[in-house]
Amino acid sequence: MSEEEEIEELRRRKMLELRAKLEEQQSQAEQRRQYEIQKKLAILQIMTPEARSRLANIRAAKPEFAEQLELQLIQLAQSGRLGSKITDAQLREILSRLQARKREFKIKRV
Repeated sequence: MSEEEEIEELRRRKMLELRAKLEEQQSQAEQRRQYEIQKKLAILQIMTPEARSRLANIRAAKPEFAEQLELQLIQLAQSGRLGSKITDAQLREILSRLQARKREFKIKRV
């Protein structure tokens, strides 16, 4: 095999690798998009508009916390623990219970 053929073979392999990587990334993006759609539909079914509005405000301030809260609420709904849609008042109660669990650290300077 000549040097030119070897270079061409390397280019072909690299292009195949890049295509495979791109396809994988596109597949992951599509899976993530589908996951987000399913999550939004679940939230629509289990929360009132006022509670969803509060959750959106929380997401703006603390996106990771909002994500965890959504997942917990969806799990509660899937397990059958929610009798009806979560109202704004119920969401505030849940949030106050979650905040009560947090430990507060106070640093005293001496």
